[in-house]
Amino acid sequence: MTRLSTLEGLEPAKVTLPSYAPQEHGIGIVHLGAGAFMRSHIGVYTDEALAAGGGDWRIMGVSLRSRAVAEQLNPQNGLYTLVERAADAPKPRIVGSVAGVVFAPEQHEHLMTLLTAQSTRIVSLTITEKGYGLDRKTGRLDLSDPAIAADLNGTLARPASAVGIITAALQQRRDAGTGPFTVLSCDNLPHNGEVIRTLVLDMAERIDPDLAAWIAQTVTFPSTMVDRITPVTREETFTDVARILGVEDRAATEAEPFVQWVIEDAFCAGRPNWEAGGALFVEDVAPFELMKLRMLNGAHSLLAYTGFLLGHRYVRDVMDDPDLAALVRRHVHAAADTLPPVPGIDLALYANDLFGRFSNRAMADETYRIAMDGTQKLPPRIFEAALTARERKQSLAPFAFATAAWMAYARGVKPDGETYALRDPREAEIAAALAGADGSAEGIAAALLGLPGLVPQELKSDSDWNDLVLLALGRFLEEGPRAAVKAELI
Repeated sequence: MTRLSTLEGLEPAKVTLPSYAPQEHGIGIVHLGAGAFMRSHIGVYTDEALAAGGGDWRIMGVSLRSRAVAEQLNPQNGLYTLVERAADAPKPRIVGSVAGVVFAPEQHEHLMTLLTAQSTRIVSLTITEKGYGLDRKTGRLDLSDPAIAADLNGTLARPASAVGIITAALQQRRDAGTGPFTVLSCDNLPHNGEVIRTLVLDMAERIDPDLAAWIAQTVTFPSTMVDRITPVTREETFTDVARILGVEDRAATEAEPFVQWVIEDAFCAGRPNWEAGGALFVEDVAPFELMKLRMLNGAHSLLAYTGFLLGHRYVRDVMDDPDLAALVRRHVHAAADTLPPVPGIDLALYANDLFGRFSNRAMADETYRIAMDGTQKLPPRIFEAALTARERKQSLAPFAFATAAWMAYARGVKPDGETYALRDPREAEIAAALAGADGSAEGIAAALLGLPGLVPQELKSDSDWNDLVLLALGRFLEEGPRAAVKAELI
């Protein structure tokens, strides 16, 4: 079957097409991390902006590790289908905002040419927290990260890390008098703009203090809150798209209908009209960010660990389980009680929207996917919420149970004895800690709570918290996950 590469021949009655000619618009955004989330989020917002106001704002994606994304998009001239999965029929649209993908390890010179071009005004990122090279203990660069160490040792001659690539590009732009670009993190981590700013300045300071001063004065790093559930694309999606379009699309992406983007309005070199797609520009993203991390992401972690151990493959299956659905609702409402007011948001309505999104039968979002990277996800999603609940004298039980579920999951063994990989950056450290512990709840909890820099000391020293974690974990181990869940509902 012919690959998608042009809009010609596609039937508007079957698929929504761009209302503009993509090839008539130049590249203004370089996006590091050209995965599915780029395609379901910033790609769609930029598509809407181009349709509404035009401009040279197309996106050149960059893959830092895998050639696969380039092989998917480049033969298609950057075109791809986004399939919105709702309860009724899937709704496909062709997105024209992406020009293509550069595979950084093999196309370094081309990448740097793009990044230093006057036309590039935004460099955006979706590289997951692992890609930042962040040392959580210091809040600065992790000098043990191989890519960060290599970039510093090579003084950015051929940078491999995202931070190194951005810093090297800014150095060349300063030297050439090209001017700065905006660095726009779209990753799901707290204060993402401040995080990437700190890391870029840290690297620049170590190489050239004058460069660090120039970056601090001229470059902006807006924080953002991004939200759209985007599961791994299934073969079913490729089949659906081929049937509807009559051509093959190996870059097809599926996502839920819901999409949200809250952005700090701080752009040093201009930006697209993302408001056309519904983006909200604010002075302070923090309340929105906290809402999503604690209510949506925190509940996601709870349902992923517990649901996986109960044999539920997808989030929708979790919500079909009355016991687990009740725990998810309890967690979301408890998380909401830890939040400050969020401008323009009714938290009760937001909670109800979450339950509907989690229950979407058309979405195939795997619990095992959500469960990865737990040591990075739990601190902002669960532990910080627990600290706030503790300060406010609210119940710690929902957050203690989520922690116990992660501890049971971290053993890497299903109730039937089948083993699985944790897919966590500290997986070897977790395994070593558990290998030195006995199999009791006390032994496992002590080993995992003892991981450096993971659990705040205020929680580790709180007897009420520890008692709740041990009680729930003991039930997971001795009676099984179903009994542990039911006991929480009493």
